[in-house]
Amino acid sequence: MTSLAGFGFLLACVFGGYIAAGGKLDIILKALPFEFAIIGGAAIGTLVMANSIADLKHVGGGFGKLLKGAKYRRQDYMDLLSLLYYLVRLAQTKGPMALEPHIEKPEESAAFNKFPRIAADHHVVHLICDYLRMVGMNADDPHQIEDVMARELKKIKEEEMHPSHAMQSMADALPALGIVAAVMGVIKTMGSIDEPPAVLGKMIGGALVGTFLGVLLAYGLMGPFAARLKGVVDEESKYFEVIRAVLVAHLHGNAPQVAVETGRKMVPSGHMPSFQELEQSLQELQIA
Repeated sequence: MTSLAGFGFLLACVFGGYIAAGGKLDIILKALPFEFAIIGGAAIGTLVMANSIADLKHVGGGFGKLLKGAKYRRQDYMDLLSLLYYLVRLAQTKGPMALEPHIEKPEESAAFNKFPRIAADHHVVHLICDYLRMVGMNADDPHQIEDVMARELKKIKEEEMHPSHAMQSMADALPALGIVAAVMGVIKTMGSIDEPPAVLGKMIGGALVGTFLGVLLAYGLMGPFAARLKGVVDEESKYFEVIRAVLVAHLHGNAPQVAVETGRKMVPSGHMPSFQELEQSLQELQIA
């Protein structure tokens, strides 16, 4: 939502300054619908040409994500650390086979159902279960598990970054598309070269709206949107890094408390619970 507020402030400053300097909006308003149709339509066309249907749906979801921001909050990290603590403690005290009821049918697991937001995030559930299942299959080399998880998390992050890259590509193209619209406006003006100077001036002004609009949309809208979405994806990826840190620390033979503390250090600073808060949460953890 802050992205839209920032864009509104940008428009107020740009057009407010223009009006305060004595500029007239009638030329811009008259040319704006046509220039926007040319530039916006061309930009959408290039986006469609460069992406598959699945990628286009992903880009649409990216717009929603940048408006909402990162979905993981302080309590989500607390819940994740508590769940991982329970699972690694269970594996350490009763052996990896004790995890089987939880990882084979997580929808029936008392541990996962204790934390409904995690249970509803199927991607997170599958990630935890897959690697705990690997541990149960005697794939307990911490370096091997860490390498496999790192590659998978890198793949996930690259896939989530695609909407940001698509938006940035559109931002890079918009100034050139604005020039296309401006050139078309100049061509139109040349066809009316016998008109009086006052008329030609307005036609040239309308043509320049294309250049203005292309640059404004590129550096005032799509570029910042792409950067904002990249930041959201970067922040959300830390949630998965917490899972990796805890499981790898557990495989290295650390105590459950130490493994979870290792994961806590991976939480973004703005959402990281204190040592005392996490310790109290773990003490209060009760799972049937």
